[in-house]
Amino acid sequence: ACMQVIGAIGPCCYGEVINPLTGLELDDINILNRRPIIVKISNSPALVRPQSGIGEADLVFEHYTEVGITRFSAIFYSNAPTRVGSIRSARLIDYELAPMYDALLAFAGASIGVDKRIYGSEAVAQGLCAPREDYEQCLAEANIIGPAGFVPASDFVERAYKGVLFGAPYFYRDESLPVPHNFFANLEALWDLADINGNGGRQDLSGMAFHPEVQGTPDGSGIYAQVRYTTTVAEWHYDPETALYYRSTDGQVHFDATLNQQISASNVVIVYAGHYLTDIIESGYADVIHWSEQITVWPEGDAVIMRNGVRYEGRWLRPTRADLLTFETNEGETIYLNTGNTWVQLVRLPEQMNPDNEWVIVE
Repeated sequence: ACMQVIGAIGPCCYGEVINPLTGLELDDINILNRRPIIVKISNSPALVRPQSGIGEADLVFEHYTEVGITRFSAIFYSNAPTRVGSIRSARLIDYELAPMYDALLAFAGASIGVDKRIYGSEAVAQGLCAPREDYEQCLAEANIIGPAGFVPASDFVERAYKGVLFGAPYFYRDESLPVPHNFFANLEALWDLADINGNGGRQDLSGMAFHPEVQGTPDGSGIYAQVRYTTTVAEWHYDPETALYYRSTDGQVHFDATLNQQISASNVVIVYAGHYLTDIIESGYADVIHWSEQITVWPEGDAVIMRNGVRYEGRWLRPTRADLLTFETNEGETIYLNTGNTWVQLVRLPEQMNPDNEWVIVE
């Protein structure tokens, strides 16, 4: 039984032409017949800013990779920019987001360990070791990089579009920029390709709840947020005239290069989730190994939801793998987002943070 409040959009019923990821009316109803695309967008080093296309995403998740830098998983559905990037490699968080949004995944590549989680250990071993004479030795080495043993292919393996395998027109390099920060995706072309591959079609994306008016009793002011990650600071400033939050990164206005305007959001959501090191090696230089981090966006946890200059302190929920993130007050009432796009700041649990260089301020 799904309860729908008067004036609300979702969590169960959406209008015929409503995008269930934003609550907004779509100009073209055919948009609903495609899958969302998750695109991996770089945020480090600073020269990758301003990124292209990120301002047109319906949802963006900012998350840790390793060594304290952040990256974006930007989810596109209503807009189809032909230049999105720069694009970098996938992380374990995408193993959660792809089934959550029944999405295509557009990424440059992945570490061997993450590749195994996406494509399965047998396919990865075949690709890695088939050309080598010491096949068994190669398999043993692939196990060390993690995860060891048999790993089944993911539930979205058919929808994983690894840029290095596809090339133009789906992915392309801009020769005027330095490698590896010059790789971009054309979402129009990718959606066409997905249709040809049988990966199009309307999905059930219900679960998010929107209301144009602030509902219930907010927990206080929400006109400013500062999210300090180990090596970068994200800030959001609310403008009551536009009812939008505007983003700065490391003290600089954060632009979208294509739109040539500051990145903005109708909602900013801070999601506290456990971050745990895995046995997957993401990268290594000399004697320093960087292990992949698992961000446990299941089954629930604490969240702060900011909209219209107010904030709600409550819970995020994702009880099963296929569920979208939804939000409730601590009393179990639905927290309604403002209609429009949402930025999700994934942060460590408070007890996992290093207070010298990680914090969250909402005021």
